[in-house]
Amino acid sequence: MTWVLFFDGECAFCRQSVRWVARWDRRGRVCFAPLQGELARHHGLCHYADKADGTLVVLREADGKVFTRSAAVLELARVLGGGWRALAPLRLVPQCLRDFFYRWLARNRHHFIGRSATCAVPDPQSLPRRRE
Repeated sequence: MTWVLFFDGECAFCRQSVRWVARWDRRGRVCFAPLQGELARHHGLCHYADKADGTLVVLREADGKVFTRSAAVLELARVLGGGWRALAPLRLVPQCLRDFFYRWLARNRHHFIGRSATCAVPDPQSLPRRRE
């Protein structure tokens, strides 16, 4: 089964997040595409590309299920497996509370790492599973 991680292609924090996921995705189950790209348009996900409230979106290709914000983070942890499954109990925290913290981080992400003027997927050789 394959998952597609859609990310803000104009955000350096998101670029770092993509690199982090690629490094920990030992089974090669996650592909990457910017929310501003053609694949996101094809799946009708472009509306998630919110500049103020940047949203991580995960699409499970097998059934088309879409995960956003904190649910996307928890789904990624599940997919990555190993020690990341330790985050599973966070599913017991009400989603509105998890998303509150997610939105805070998303709104402040440019302060932590900065902005990028271009789509920020790393060198294609370091991410051979990139979609788009």
